[in-house]
Amino acid sequence: MSAFQITLFIAMVVLSVCLMLTAVRFAIGPSLPDRITAFDLIVANVIGIIAIYTEFTGNEDFIDVAIILSLFGFLGSISFSYYIMRITK
Repeated sequence: MSAFQITLFIAMVVLSVCLMLTAVRFAIGPSLPDRITAFDLIVANVIGIIAIYTEFTGNEDFIDVAIILSLFGFLGSISFSYYIMRITK
């Protein structure tokens, strides 16, 4: 196992721990903006995990999945933000 693969494994573990902590914030977030931010961070963590997994396996097809997930994450964040703007007026 090379140093690069060890670094990728450590990055995968750190992103997984970060994903679990973000899921806790999403579940117990005291306000709706906290949950929206947690949702956006969950999407970013999953994209990072997909990118690392792609490097592990060498299968470049997963990059397309990460790009599509980033698009859906962005649209979801914009939709939630629009919803917050509508209910606060």
